Amino acid sequence: MDKHGKIELVGEFQEKFKNAKMAVVTEYRGLSVGQMTELRQRIRVVLGEYRIVKNKLAKLAIQDTVYQEFERLLQGPNGWAFSYDDPVDLSKVLVKFAEKNDALKIKGAIFEGAWIEPATVKEIASIPSLPELQAQVLSLMQAPAVNLLRTIQEPGAQVVRLLDKVREGKESASA
Repeated sequence: MDKHGKIELVGEFQEKFKNAKMAVVTEYRGLSVGQMTELRQRIRVVLGEYRIVKNKLAKLAIQDTVYQEFERLLQGPNGWAFSYDDPVDLSKVLVKFAEKNDALKIKGAIFEGAWIEPATVKEIASIPSLPELQAQVLSLMQAPAVNLLRTIQEPGAQVVRLLDKVREGKESASA
């Protein structure tokens, strides 16, 4: 790659860091081409991206940014995962994939400007996703209304059950 291409790549990489809600650096040594393709596809599904960039170019891209923390991890082959939507979804994909493929190792992450250790990425993966949280909040909001409706309907239901028993008693007495 010529100098102009490297400058473009560094600029493109800087743009990815600006747009990402979360960036995760991983070691991918030992993954096959098929496994890498599968990882990229899974990350794309959660509106993320997985890129491999030489450490020297990555170092230039993160210089003087909050992502400079990654500099200490720039040894060996590194893959970069970016989340442009829900960081929880990206964490889940990476952690599940790493559990099935020992070759993928999460080295660290930066989430909204804060450094995150690999163990914390695993903790983030255990958090419910945004749609799941929204569903839980909705059910909590609906619970009082549902309980109120049941409370209002219960006396009427009791009367109906009582009348049903009286009717059954009269039918059995006349038979």
